[in-house]
Amino acid sequence: MLQFYYTPISNNARRVWVSLLEKQLEFEPILMQLNGDQFQEDFLKLNPFHHIPVLVDDSFRVFESLAILDYLEAKYPSPSLLPMDARDIATVRMIELVIVNEFQPATIPLLRQWMEVPVEAKQLEKTHQQIATVLGFLNDLLREDSPYFMGEQLTLADVVAGTTIPVLPMLGQSLADYPKIEQWCDRLQQRDSWQQTTPTPEEIEAAKAKIKAMVQKS
Repeated sequence: MLQFYYTPISNNARRVWVSLLEKQLEFEPILMQLNGDQFQEDFLKLNPFHHIPVLVDDSFRVFESLAILDYLEAKYPSPSLLPMDARDIATVRMIELVIVNEFQPATIPLLRQWMEVPVEAKQLEKTHQQIATVLGFLNDLLREDSPYFMGEQLTLADVVAGTTIPVLPMLGQSLADYPKIEQWCDRLQQRDSWQQTTPTPEEIEAAKAKIKAMVQKS
């Protein structure tokens, strides 16, 4: 059986979790407390970079969330989370990489502010500009007559962006200027996979001290 090392507060882990549920795969969830357990010898054998998520399939282990998603799609192709058209595949990949490379780093100052860690005004201004660029890009890709980025089919674009973008309101960033994104977020939240993996307020509060410690070190 698949083994999935995760923590509920991690967006990187959650995108894998959602995919496992959407593909209706059986797996053993292994909760990581991130209280030092990620530095234990057994875990470092799985991922020497001590990050989550990690997926173990028999004797094969995969880390880095996008690599895990590709592995799941290749080995367990039904139901598919990738379109067939070349341009659509490129668009899905583009959205994934924009979220990982452009959006997530930009949210770090907001995370610091949420944790009541001082942030320079210039840094916040740059953050808001970058986030606005990403949201504008995503908003333009969503069509009024389609529930997801690729029309009727839920894809990895929705999984990766849809487990990350909804965090913005919690960090004080409104989505009101992007009605298509707001509606898309609401639509995703109605799916069982999103409801099952959304961290509870208690889990968020319990993780705050750990997050603050990590943010202060970054």
